[in-house]
Amino acid sequence: MTTSQDVLAALLGEVATPGAFSARRTAPVDDFELDVRGVGRVLLPVSAEQANQLCRVGRPATYGLGDKTLLDARVRNTWEIPISRVKLNQRRWAKALVPALDCLRADLGLPPGCRLKAELHSMLVYGAGQFFVPHQDSEKADAMVGSLVVTLPSSFKGGALVVRHAGMSATYRSPKKSLSLVAFYADCRHEVRPVTSGYRVTLTYNLLLQGDAATVDPPPAQVDPVAAWLLGHFETAAAPARRTAGAAAHEPARRLVYLLDHEYTARGLSWSRLKGPDAMRAATLQAAAVQAGCEVVLALADIHETWDCMEQEESPWYGGSEPRRWDDWDDELDEDDPRAGGQSLGDQDRYQLEDLIDWDVTLVCWIDAPDGEPKPVLLSIDPSDVCASVPSVELPPYASEYEGYMGNYGNTMDRWYHRAALVVWPQHQAFAARAEASPLWALGTLSACLGAGGAVEAQELTATLAPFWPRVARGETARGFSARHFASPAISTSRIARPCSSRRSGSRCSVAGRHRRWRRSPDATERGGPGICCSDGSPPSGSGRPPPRKGRIARSGSPRCSGCARCSCGRAVRVFRLPACSSESPGLG
Repeated sequence: MTTSQDVLAALLGEVATPGAFSARRTAPVDDFELDVRGVGRVLLPVSAEQANQLCRVGRPATYGLGDKTLLDARVRNTWEIPISRVKLNQRRWAKALVPALDCLRADLGLPPGCRLKAELHSMLVYGAGQFFVPHQDSEKADAMVGSLVVTLPSSFKGGALVVRHAGMSATYRSPKKSLSLVAFYADCRHEVRPVTSGYRVTLTYNLLLQGDAATVDPPPAQVDPVAAWLLGHFETAAAPARRTAGAAAHEPARRLVYLLDHEYTARGLSWSRLKGPDAMRAATLQAAAVQAGCEVVLALADIHETWDCMEQEESPWYGGSEPRRWDDWDDELDEDDPRAGGQSLGDQDRYQLEDLIDWDVTLVCWIDAPDGEPKPVLLSIDPSDVCASVPSVELPPYASEYEGYMGNYGNTMDRWYHRAALVVWPQHQAFAARAEASPLWALGTLSACLGAGGAVEAQELTATLAPFWPRVARGETARGFSARHFASPAISTSRIARPCSSRRSGSRCSVAGRHRRWRRSPDATERGGPGICCSDGSPPSGSGRPPPRKGRIARSGSPRCSGCARCSCGRAVRVFRLPACSSESPGLG
């Protein structure tokens, strides 16, 4: 069934975005002059003898995992030349690099008002059998939006660079007589397939965005339909079929959350550094919001989805009745062959997702001013208020966990995502929208208003808090937040209560007839402690066990037992109770 939010997702999905998630340019070798201490001048194309010398002055390359630096040849098997040994003639190299970067900027869909700056990160040599499994680059600077791989001409087979995003992939092989420059956004997963013979020599760069990517001017033909949709959306009562049981069906929508395509970190989130189609869609929604009398903030959303899934049987990597090797694929396909972007079976690809059981969205920070800094918030969003042109399932999660079949439960996949989002609300609800996400901010604003003699204004603002204030205030107290947390410029997910990581409690859901477990978000640093309530973020009273997952609504008249844990918000409709559960098994759904 097509919903109103699906219409908006389609409108924004059709916004003209000329850029791609990755692009390649070539450059002549005439202006490339490279010296490596211990080896001397690197001659192009790189010979096998000189590549051997480079390996001897190199060291096994490490990789990052969260805040750790690891060495594991099963993940990354290549030689890294210390940057202290590498010397480039920057003046000559800039003659070829700067024009190429400007072309790559346009290819990636970044507006002319900004430019890309390349910072050398590493020099790598891949010999026969060496590779780098699918991974995602970390943002090493606030302004970093992507990565650049410069492959030096040499004679080798295999070693293709494969870049993927939103269900699409691009495969890049290198010419033998010119430099290959491949740029892609930092949140794209990519891999280097095994080299089968010869040596692959590359320089990798961090791409920093300078200037303002928010200077795009969307055409009225794109803005007007979105503005008309916003006017209708916030004047129309919420559809009962789309609202959860806890929401009043007759109330008009208070907010809308549109998920952007690319992933951002809190330090890299900025209106001026939006990537590719995100910049144009944000500009379109901003212009439409002005016409419709709405406000827009840029936010980071934590998304958790639970899917029914099946573990697939052993399959060939690239299809067919016989297993295929990387070298077979690289040798047989031309660079322009459409099959060259085939996706291998990784850990997450071993499972076939079937039905979406449950999902929740939580805003953890947002930026309201164009040049503002991210402000920490904590707001659970009703799924009926969320839409996206690209569903999360088409993006790679930053973490996933599979639970196998255990008799009467299991065969589920939990997936977690970080996505940027545009949050829209009517201007007359601006104070209430912000207050629900940050109650302490609301108290500070009211206090300042009273101090300035605005008692009448403070009363009017206070009246807008009535629908939700008892719930959010109780949750604020239960989480133990204090004003210093909200005053801190640092945004830490460790301060945000998450469902605990304990295994299944042994209780059975009265609706689905299956066991459920609650777990903490994988990136949270604090372990232990109660989980959060689906409605107000407060921990359950009594046993301290976590509450049921959001979205599981008990049927009317379901048997209940008084010995089960109960959320402190008192909303028993979200708490599953069993006809025969004991105090040791609180019957959580």
